[in-house]
Amino acid sequence: MRMAMIVAMDEEGIIGYENELPWKLSSDISRFKKLTEGDGFNAVIMGRKTWDSLPEAFRPLPERLNIVMSRNTGWKHDEAENALYPGRAIEIAYADGCEECWIIGGSQIYEMFLEHVNEIHVTTVHTSGSGNVLFPEWDRTNWIEEKIESTEINDTNEFNTTYSIWKRL
Repeated sequence: MRMAMIVAMDEEGIIGYENELPWKLSSDISRFKKLTEGDGFNAVIMGRKTWDSLPEAFRPLPERLNIVMSRNTGWKHDEAENALYPGRAIEIAYADGCEECWIIGGSQIYEMFLEHVNEIHVTTVHTSGSGNVLFPEWDRTNWIEEKIESTEINDTNEFNTTYSIWKRL
């Protein structure tokens, strides 16, 4: 099973503001949906706060197995699996036959799974000071960046962005 992360961050590594995305970027949302749904059966792993931040109409994220990491053993949702630790989340995705497993946030979840992924899909939002939640410290010396696409400001994208895929060496 392939495991990857997907994240949007500003130039300072900020990924959120008070449990919300700090920008409106329709091109990034479309890419997120396309990649995480893929062509087969995929899983998304997220923290409970990320789950709570999803608009109710999109919770669970359709066409994907939703796995929510929570320290609260009593947390349950009929349309999501609960995992207490990374190994359990991976086991759930594997046991359900997922082809790909996407780590979608937040900060603590990204940190827990950094050692488990070989690709990190990053949308860099060309602004700074966007919020109060940071992507974890990440030593990029063992990674190589491939820039894929740049998007300019328009009616549906508040900022210029660059989409890159970082691959572990």
